Amino acid sequence: MPKQIILEFPVKLPEGDVLDKRTLEKGKEAIVIELLREGKISQGKAAELLEISRGDLFDLMAKHDIPMADFPPEELKRQVEYAEKKGKK
Repeated sequence: MPKQIILEFPVKLPEGDVLDKRTLEKGKEAIVIELLREGKISQGKAAELLEISRGDLFDLMAKHDIPMADFPPEELKRQVEYAEKKGKK
């Protein structure tokens, strides 16, 4: 079921077609990107909400300086050690 978000502004928006399709899509993108940055949604859910591929999401994440993987330091160390062991074989 679609969810609707209502935004309130402290001042009146300019007259005219301010909220065109592109502007609304950018607003939706900003909300989804922030939810992703905060870890409140997964990458898969973000791609689904934005109706884009995972590859396009990765490009968008790079544009917004969001890492594709965010490992805790101890997990990152374990991953590096594993890769180094595999590389020596």
